[in-house]
Amino acid sequence: MTKGPSTAAHPTKLPLVLAVVAVVAVVIPAGLLGGAFTAPVSGLPDAGAIVRWGLPVVRAIHDLAAASTVGLLVAAATIIPEARTTSRRIVACRYAAASGVVWVVAGLVGLVLAFASLSGSTLTDPTFGAQLRTFVFQLETLRVAVISSAMALAVALGAALVRRRSGMVALAVLSILALLPLSLAGHSADLSSHDTAVTALAVHLVSAVLWVGGLLALVMLRPLLGTALNVSVQRYSTLAGWCFAGVAVSGLGNAWIRVGSIDNLGSSYGALVILKVAALAVLGIAGWRQRSRTVDRIAKDPLAARLFGRLALIELVVMGAAFALGTALSRSAPPPTDMQMGIPDPAFTLTGYDAPAGPLTGSDWLTVWRIDWLWFGVSVLAVTLYLVGVRRLRSRGDSWPVLRTIGWVLGWAIFAWATCGAPGVYGPVLFSVHMLMHMTVSMSAPILMVLAAPVTLALRTLTPRQDHTLGPRELLLGLVHSRFLAVIGNPVVAAAIFFGSLVIFYYSPLFELALRTHTGHVLMTTHFLLAGYLFVWVLVGIDPGPKRWPPSLRLIILFVTISFHAFFGVALTTGTTLLAPTFYKGLHLPWAVDLLADQRNGGAVAWGVGELPTLILALLVTLAWVRTDAAETKRLDRQADRDDDADLKAYNAHLAAISGRANDLTANDLTANDLTANDTGTVTCE
Repeated sequence: MTKGPSTAAHPTKLPLVLAVVAVVAVVIPAGLLGGAFTAPVSGLPDAGAIVRWGLPVVRAIHDLAAASTVGLLVAAATIIPEARTTSRRIVACRYAAASGVVWVVAGLVGLVLAFASLSGSTLTDPTFGAQLRTFVFQLETLRVAVISSAMALAVALGAALVRRRSGMVALAVLSILALLPLSLAGHSADLSSHDTAVTALAVHLVSAVLWVGGLLALVMLRPLLGTALNVSVQRYSTLAGWCFAGVAVSGLGNAWIRVGSIDNLGSSYGALVILKVAALAVLGIAGWRQRSRTVDRIAKDPLAARLFGRLALIELVVMGAAFALGTALSRSAPPPTDMQMGIPDPAFTLTGYDAPAGPLTGSDWLTVWRIDWLWFGVSVLAVTLYLVGVRRLRSRGDSWPVLRTIGWVLGWAIFAWATCGAPGVYGPVLFSVHMLMHMTVSMSAPILMVLAAPVTLALRTLTPRQDHTLGPRELLLGLVHSRFLAVIGNPVVAAAIFFGSLVIFYYSPLFELALRTHTGHVLMTTHFLLAGYLFVWVLVGIDPGPKRWPPSLRLIILFVTISFHAFFGVALTTGTTLLAPTFYKGLHLPWAVDLLADQRNGGAVAWGVGELPTLILALLVTLAWVRTDAAETKRLDRQADRDDDADLKAYNAHLAAISGRANDLTANDLTANDLTANDTGTVTCE
């Protein structure tokens, strides 16, 4: 901690060494398997050797810089302990700002090279710039690169300015989100299981970057950590375990989707998949050795820190090889599958799925399913974590209401049915079913979820950290007491988000974007769920948060919001203009559908289905009102027992004093009247 400049020089050189190692590691597989060594087949356009060699090299630098930025920000926000005399987190953010700049530059250079490769144009072509400007937002590969680079630029600028830990957490989240657009590029868009492939690739990418970036951050910050290295390595090891599971499951799933069959493992693409699986196994063994042999010895034995350095370097080299294989995979076409060789129908082209064979009938509401592994996985994970929390609570002798557990499980079951059952299958092609899915996700499921009090359960079961790092419990507490939640947790703001976003979404291009793209659909479902959960929570939530409004005001907010919601349903029911007409008319469903009539049915669903949840919410708010009054009455009774009705006696004395003063005033008035009467009588006698 007191070595000064000598300690800071080492971590600035190490990323350069690792960058050289990663670039060298990527050259061999990219050259042998990605076509960098040789020109394309005769007759096909060649963008030149600079593009063939530059694209994989720039991609390696881009991935390394992105991993470093994400890892440094996550480490600064969560796993690095800070003392009064240290500034490790600020230093980590400064390193993140530098690597973020490299991330942005590499992303933009890679965008240019990728367009040259796709178009077959050389960089010296006079029309190259004009073509790039024309197609940059039309081609998905280029569009997602621009979006990711823009978000990375915001991360780099924020990392250079941030001082507070809450800001570091926000930047860490933003840096992870900047990776997600990249999952839309590559071969996933060509697969019949497009949504599953994109989801698997997103999980794989985020897990791999967190895993690599976390270790990179520890290596770069190791001279600054001192005795805190032990704590940081322990926290990283837990993160690495989750990341390994995410990388393994998503990587194998995505590879199997692309390979298609066991026979295709013999192709060059299958060979790359096998090599990547082997690299994954080596990484798993290295991580296990690190956790089993190194973590507990760092604080006790100075040589253990050297052992960690050597092991970390070996693991980083293997990780670099895995990134190289990933680059080679992205540059190689997967073997064709039977479903890829078929001619998709118009509905598949627009939605990524074949149209349902026939109209929705009575039994189909329960029997038609198409598993969306993202939302199904989220539902299973949410239920599993909740049940683990309940079990942990009861294992130490504490109780937890059974109805809350049932409500949580049932709420996520309803959500899974809405996204994977009949609403999820028919919703993309029928507006009425889509609206049913919307109402279920935003109004029905959140009521059960909110009443289950998941935050309260988490705060009672998660162990607080005493080592000045940030764990799940600390993150939850920070969110619960944050200014952000205080703002959006205001009932007026929550109601405006719930209803305002509804109108903006359906009467803007966002609706058609959500219908056409997987990312738009995911964002739509996420927003519906969170907006509905927030609105229900401010009305009837029992988890900790900002101060609750009185039940009377909450009832007013509820009725006003639902009135606007009813107007929205009426507008759809009586509307004469079709929403997203190009999309719905382009589906060419094999069974006849009156699109405008179906839209009006959707308006009736929005109007009618919301009535029952509204009634339930009104009853719950009223019940809370009654309970509040009852609790206040009991409190006053207990207070009266303690002080012998002091408040009541003081109030009676106050009334008596007022009554006494009134009587005195009355007596004085009577006396005055008598005097007046006497005076009058005297005058009369005279």
